Amino acid sequence: MKKEIDAAEQEAFIREVTEEVKNDNLKQMWEKYGLYIILLVVLAITGAVSFEGFKSWRRTQSETWSDTYAYALNLENQGKYDESLKVLEQMEKTGGNIYSDIARLQTANILLEQGKNDEAVKILEEISADKSINKKLRDVSIIKLASYKLDNAPREEIDALLQPLIKENGSWTNIAKEMTAMAAIRDGKIDEAQAIYNEILNTPNLPDGLKMRVQDMLSVLNGAE
Repeated sequence: MKKEIDAAEQEAFIREVTEEVKNDNLKQMWEKYGLYIILLVVLAITGAVSFEGFKSWRRTQSETWSDTYAYALNLENQGKYDESLKVLEQMEKTGGNIYSDIARLQTANILLEQGKNDEAVKILEEISADKSINKKLRDVSIIKLASYKLDNAPREEIDALLQPLIKENGSWTNIAKEMTAMAAIRDGKIDEAQAIYNEILNTPNLPDGLKMRVQDMLSVLNGAE
């Protein structure tokens, strides 16, 4: 028997069954189609049960990984970094979903807190370059990586990280611009930094916190001239 029944075969089957019913030949119909009907009903029920079971499983899995991640954060907050890293490592290996990627990002955070900067940067660079990872997580990794490199990395390296976010004109654009302005200040390019900060101020619906921060920076830069 074919795995799938095309529309024409289903219509023909229904018409024939209907005709049999009209002729009161139920016994003959069952003898002819009984196994066929049973198989269709079983497949329909199995499909429905499987789908509902899959949804329930996904919901349970999500809750489980969420709780596990919260546990890892709690360990980190208590200063139990090694224990937290073990939980996150297990999530990376068995999560098989966005929680695996979140665990990798949080692992980098803990390593930075421990001063293991090279290990942390390697993880952040891997996440930032991996197009299969959720874009929002990649963007967070890029911002975090750029903030770490801001002290001493070449300007070209910082721009390579931040310019794609600036061009996207998305939720991270102004933060990326602000970090670019900081890189300009670091290199003594005050005019460039002022231009970037003024560009940020002209952004519609700029959050108050960012607006005040930019205004403060401009005030400092203007006074330094």
